[in-house]
Amino acid sequence: MTRMQEMTMDYHFKVEQESGSITCDFFGYNGTAGVWRVNAINDAGGWEDRTTVEDMDLAVRASLKGWKFVYDGSIKVKSELPSTLKAYRYQQHRWSCGPAVLFKKMFCQILFAKKVSLMQKLYIIYNFFFARRIVSHFATFFFFCVFVPISAFFPEISIPKWGLIYLPTMISILNAVGTPSSFHLIIFWILFENVVSLHRCKAVLIGFFEGGRAAEWIVTKKLGDISKILGGPSSSYKSKERVWERFHRLELLMGFFLLVCGCYDYKYTHDWLFPFFFLQSIAFFFVGFGYIGNTAT
Repeated sequence: MTRMQEMTMDYHFKVEQESGSITCDFFGYNGTAGVWRVNAINDAGGWEDRTTVEDMDLAVRASLKGWKFVYDGSIKVKSELPSTLKAYRYQQHRWSCGPAVLFKKMFCQILFAKKVSLMQKLYIIYNFFFARRIVSHFATFFFFCVFVPISAFFPEISIPKWGLIYLPTMISILNAVGTPSSFHLIIFWILFENVVSLHRCKAVLIGFFEGGRAAEWIVTKKLGDISKILGGPSSSYKSKERVWERFHRLELLMGFFLLVCGCYDYKYTHDWLFPFFFLQSIAFFFVGFGYIGNTAT
């Protein structure tokens, strides 16, 4: 799971943030390795705890005040990834739910901001929030894990190759370009991202409707923290959670659904989509049963 997380994070830093810095002088600030002017923080209104993405909140408010952001990819800072699947799910919930809450709260403020250009407003509303942090999760999950599998039961439905193969392939390659050393894992990364998209969709809906977990902020456990507690980097970590707490019902249901679609496609449809359905089903089952171990630092 570590290498697949790295692919996602490398795209976020090397592509998304750098392109935002170059084109619109804005990107979503992260809490790690950022340098701020005190005047910019004060001018933006200081830190707010109204969402679980307080660093992103500050960045958006500062940009609306006319402050410019510069991304320097040459600076290297050590960091850690979530140590367990449970920790990763908490992190992804926070990173998906928080932007949805922030977008809802700041839409009008962005729209009527006077110190930024129309281009920057469109970039923040459409590219930064709507396309990247909201629509992408739903498009990924519903297209690959719902609509395409259901099409196996309806032979009259024809999905064009550009939508089924060419466009997804191009998007996947662009997402993996930031981590060429892990390019051989792109198939596993696609399957894993499709599974996680279900969790992200649920988090976005909770954020929009400000449900019970919209303000949930749980510190992401890292292996470095665990090793310090247990007495060193070589210490092993065993989760104390009960066996049934490792099961994730939605992922298990999706795994069963895709397995049925794959069997039906193999038996009756013969359009050669069943290998993908079977592989995606296995990926959902792996996550659903919590069959993913600790990550490395």
